[in-house]
Amino acid sequence: MNSQRSIARVFLAWMTAALPALALAQAAAPTVEQRLQRVEDELAIRRVITAYSNTQDAHDYDGYVTLFAQDGEWVSGTNVYKGREAIKKMLIGLYGAPPPGYVNGESFHISFNADVRLNGNTATATSRHVLFMRGPTGSPVPMLSGRYDDEFVRENGEWKIRRRVDTPVIPTAAEWTKIITELRAGK
Repeated sequence: MNSQRSIARVFLAWMTAALPALALAQAAAPTVEQRLQRVEDELAIRRVITAYSNTQDAHDYDGYVTLFAQDGEWVSGTNVYKGREAIKKMLIGLYGAPPPGYVNGESFHISFNADVRLNGNTATATSRHVLFMRGPTGSPVPMLSGRYDDEFVRENGEWKIRRRVDTPVIPTAAEWTKIITELRAGK
């Protein structure tokens, strides 16, 4: 009988200690709705990352700048463009104004390895990118590889880029500037 009472006391003591911890763990677990929202948010951010490359390649400058928050920033090295109008002017300076019906047959970007970290109505992400350009024989040639470090914000119910830092890796920023200068000069 004493052993049964001892077992009962141990069980009761364990339950007294374990139940509050179990209740706390259940209360802290996200609901299905919260989990679904996180998945939808991450997917929406990944779509922005993809749309960034697609709109850039299509020279769809209006579509490109709407991916940024109203006061969004694009940064690369010492170049900082703040606000949609400044970012659009940067694109026109880089690529020129596209002719009507423009179809890009010369280059494309691929963005990949996105690591998205959500925090309520803000998020951060890092991803990699590669720019391919038409080579001398018409084959795609990888020309530039880099990293994006992003800050996102939910603006009017949609995820927007608050700040994108574009860091060339291969070639370096200085090497890439030289390549672009030579390409523009027709060398």
